[in-house]
Amino acid sequence: MLMRVVQERKPPDLQCLHKNTIVTEVAVGVKRGSDELLSGSVLSSPNSNMSSMVVTANGNDSKKFKGEDKMDGAPSRVLHIRKLPGEVTETEVIALGLPFGKVTNILMLKGKNQAFLELATEEAAITMVNYYSAVTPHLRNQPIYIQYSNHKELKTDNTLNQRAQAVLQAVTAVQTANTPLSGTTVSESAVTPAQSPVLRIIIDNMYYPVTLDVLHQIFSKFGAVLKIITFTKNNQFQALLQYGDPVNAQQAKLALDGQNIYNACCTLRIDFSKLVNLNVKYNNDKSRDYTRPDLPSGDGQPALDPAIAAAFAKETSLLAVPGALSPLAIPNAAAAAAAAAAGRVGMPGVSAGGNTVLLVSNLNEEMVTPQSLFTLFGVYGDVQRVKILYNKKDSALIQMADGNQSQLAMNHLNGQKMYGKIIRVTLSKHQTVQLPREGLDDQGLTKDFGNSPLHRFKKPGSKNFQNIFPPSATLHLSNIPPSVAEEDLRTLFANTGGTVKAFKFFQDHKMALLQMATVEEAIQALIDLHNYNLGENHHLRVSFSKSTI
Repeated sequence: MLMRVVQERKPPDLQCLHKNTIVTEVAVGVKRGSDELLSGSVLSSPNSNMSSMVVTANGNDSKKFKGEDKMDGAPSRVLHIRKLPGEVTETEVIALGLPFGKVTNILMLKGKNQAFLELATEEAAITMVNYYSAVTPHLRNQPIYIQYSNHKELKTDNTLNQRAQAVLQAVTAVQTANTPLSGTTVSESAVTPAQSPVLRIIIDNMYYPVTLDVLHQIFSKFGAVLKIITFTKNNQFQALLQYGDPVNAQQAKLALDGQNIYNACCTLRIDFSKLVNLNVKYNNDKSRDYTRPDLPSGDGQPALDPAIAAAFAKETSLLAVPGALSPLAIPNAAAAAAAAAAGRVGMPGVSAGGNTVLLVSNLNEEMVTPQSLFTLFGVYGDVQRVKILYNKKDSALIQMADGNQSQLAMNHLNGQKMYGKIIRVTLSKHQTVQLPREGLDDQGLTKDFGNSPLHRFKKPGSKNFQNIFPPSATLHLSNIPPSVAEEDLRTLFANTGGTVKAFKFFQDHKMALLQMATVEEAIQALIDLHNYNLGENHHLRVSFSKSTI
């Protein structure tokens, strides 16, 4: 068979660049010679399957790569990638293209530190080139250069490198069988976690809401963030975040894992995902594809209000993450804005996230009391005042200590069942809850809790900040005296009208986990038994747990 060696030339204007200059080369309109390809290294086969072949080559091979007709200056679905680090893998190169569409072929020229990547459509390739013209791609901390190839299609022989073929086939197989996740789909490939550009992020101790924009601002300090998906799993707020480069993911993990976003709370737990690509369907406050601003917001999934987004961006401009910080110093105003953004709340005349008063409706007016509302809402903040409305006893106003606490309570309790009814929690137009005039009997509907000893969050840095979780069937019990046995606690909680499904003492028997049959039963038990006198000067402390038994 006829053999020939072809070589890629650098555009002359890039030959004299300073070694530290970061440039993304987009070869639209750049004249490219007929000798674009480097030592081809690959055998052409007229019967090749174009959609799945992958070949790795090196500069010492004398095989031939055969390209299609050349079109100088024209977009192509084949992209030419230069200046690759010597140790780069096929998976890392494929990952560059995955955010933009299906990758159908790859040719690695390892001896020349170059590669050719073929995407399924020319449109996908154009999107990729346009994106990387604004955001310099890096692999293993090294800038790389991407341009359109003269070739319209890669013809490769899949017999020369089985490893590269297996990598692409693994990616392709999972791309065609996407797994649903929170209104999005995720493409997964067989790749070792350390190679993945996707991070899995869990937020522990989530006292303040954490928005998609907060995550983007923090993580973009370490490289270009392409996509983010947020969701709740196992009663925990989680996110999947995709970089353009696995090395950026590694740097972010090293710097941010274990750090607090806000003081003493919102702790980042970061690991590599098994996924190598996120396929985002909607751009809204739950998911975002920064490479596809044209995506819809999704039915019933409103996009983030532009006014809130603008306010948030202004408030968080002080955020800086120069490596590892503890905590990631976001000011209180930014926390309030983040809370407002999370709740998609924007009220004329009311500072975003600053309103401390909640309106709670659809209450069971036969059962509800100021004390029961104080106990339940006190899980998420220090309740100052409660007022059940005189002429509408299925509604109440609750004043929290600050706007962040009111947002937190609203986010966690809206839609929960209390005394058999699904309650609705929204921000009130009122700025404070008015106490009744002295001497006026309001039938016990209003109560001032400002000086209550039962506030959970009076002390800065209290452990209670680290144990704020959504309502769950599992309760965390603490301050248990030595004389109280498991059976005593099971009986006590069963008497609240629910069923105790499981129980587990901690090693010191001062704390325990207790699981009720439903979340509603757990809410009822918490209301009834938080601060219950167990004797020996021990008052039971009850909170929701993220754990299961």
